[in-house]
Amino acid sequence: MAERIPVLIVAGFLGSGKTTLLNHLLRDNRGTRIGAVVNDFGAVNIDAMLVAGQVDATVSLSNGCVCCAVDVSELDELFTRLAHPKSDIDVIVVEASGLAEPRNLIRMVIGSDNPRIRYGGLVEVVDAEQFPASRERHPELATHLKLADLVVVNKADRVPEDDLERLRAEIAGIAGPVPVYATTFGRIDPGLLFDEPLREKSSAAEQLSFDALLADDHHADHHADDGHRHMHDEYTSVSFDSDRELDPRRLVAFLEDPPAGLFRAKGVAAFGVAEERRKFVFHMVGRYLVFEPRGWGRGESRASAMVLIGTGLDSETVSKRLRDTVHDGDDPLDSQAMLGVWRYTPH
Repeated sequence: MAERIPVLIVAGFLGSGKTTLLNHLLRDNRGTRIGAVVNDFGAVNIDAMLVAGQVDATVSLSNGCVCCAVDVSELDELFTRLAHPKSDIDVIVVEASGLAEPRNLIRMVIGSDNPRIRYGGLVEVVDAEQFPASRERHPELATHLKLADLVVVNKADRVPEDDLERLRAEIAGIAGPVPVYATTFGRIDPGLLFDEPLREKSSAAEQLSFDALLADDHHADHHADDGHRHMHDEYTSVSFDSDRELDPRRLVAFLEDPPAGLFRAKGVAAFGVAEERRKFVFHMVGRYLVFEPRGWGRGESRASAMVLIGTGLDSETVSKRLRDTVHDGDDPLDSQAMLGVWRYTPH
């Protein structure tokens, strides 16, 4: 089964900085081929752009990215085109209009029958300076925060530090235990949102192992620096592996009650359950979790490995909680232990 392409939704009120964030990703993507979906090209900074405002237009960028302008009703058809193997796209980023309802876009992605895509999360962009007034005029913005998997507080340099911390605390109180990432000029490290491509490390015909997919070159304290100082948060990556089988109930409990600041988790788990000899690949983004059973490859060891990515993660605490998911008994677990996993397995 090919690795599914994550579909990342970027939403936020008018003027919050969604397009600035998208432009940043299109420039600083470290070789990642992005399929960018926007309502129109008007504000997207693409060199020699001649199709501003056209609908159902597609522009290929020199770095391998593709930018498309579509009506929301055409998203399914566009996903089919962008996710086609010949497109060679690594991630799809959908920039919602400033007045869009994120819930409808999330349903469209999660409910898609396309086997080549998966939900990559909702990033809600907030204007640090204007959010209090915008929320007062548009109370529905609080509902959007509750749907978010990551909140980006943009234009953080425009408010005093004490006001920024109060705003982050207010947002955390609304959004719940999701990362609240402060930045300026829409600058966010792409490694927090999606993985770097592996095409340079292997030939096109080579079968990528899941170990390769888990390879992560960014372990902590990531900075983007173009010679100017910009205030932005750092993200952390925590890795865990075990040759001992895991207890599915404990792993599901960990993922259902994730550590503060966690945005993404991915991995493969070997469970110590009687008569269950498959491996279970899982992806989690924000509140969305899915397990996929797969067979072990020839010569592949029955081991578990995973990577967790977020902001402000306490690596030591996370690692201890993951060690606690190991099955510590000698006898295999009953098949009932898999009920939690089946709850998150597509049928």
